[in-house]
Amino acid sequence: MSVGAKPRYRQLKELIIGRISTGELQPRDRVPSENELVDATGVSRMTANRALRELDSEGYVERVAGVGTFVADFKAASHVLEVRNIADEIALRDHEYSATVLDGAGAPIDPEASAALKVKPGDSLHRVRIVHRENGIPIQLEDRYVLPDFAPDFLKQDFDEITPSAYLSSVSPLQEAEHVVRAAMPDTQIKRNLEMADGEPCLVVTRRTWAHGRPVSFARLYHPGSRFELSGHYAPPGTKVFGKRPTSGVGM
Repeated sequence: MSVGAKPRYRQLKELIIGRISTGELQPRDRVPSENELVDATGVSRMTANRALRELDSEGYVERVAGVGTFVADFKAASHVLEVRNIADEIALRDHEYSATVLDGAGAPIDPEASAALKVKPGDSLHRVRIVHRENGIPIQLEDRYVLPDFAPDFLKQDFDEITPSAYLSSVSPLQEAEHVVRAAMPDTQIKRNLEMADGEPCLVVTRRTWAHGRPVSFARLYHPGSRFELSGHYAPPGTKVFGKRPTSGVGM
């Protein structure tokens, strides 16, 4: 690992996060110990210790005293909805997924996105708006904001072929997610893009996701009320689960 402008502990963190992102290290896999990292990279033991401590505090790994350090399970779920890529949800139903990109560009952020991503008013974010379809029928309009320094190449992606959720998950594993679900009447543009009937309400999910210990993405996901539902199955911790796992049709 070459010496660069970044501190060595940060370089080491990014090296481990990269191995997790590519799938080289899977959830519950053992992460190299401090001694192994010292031998492999030439960093000091103090540097290796700091890198592992910060990865632990940020949720990437779990340190078990006397046993070792292991990749954490990054799946975020609740009894209301589970964070999934919408294309994967549709595939699980044996249906055909397709998408249309409405626009994608750097854009001045609105107050809600600014507050959600903790940036200054007037700053710019990567933004993209996409209509997701199931068997040709629109079921979600995604309005997504992303921090440019987290995913510099975000707007270079072909979102007809890969969803923003899938791409962002490839940049870095999801650490944490926050969801708010509400009903709302759509404006004219949303109603037209989702092919909604007059007077039909939307189900709106706002989603904020974290990586590297900070919020990096904020999305508003609009769904036609007549074509979408959220479902879940909850069991208290330690209880054997007999029912189906939650499915919701929404992603990162």
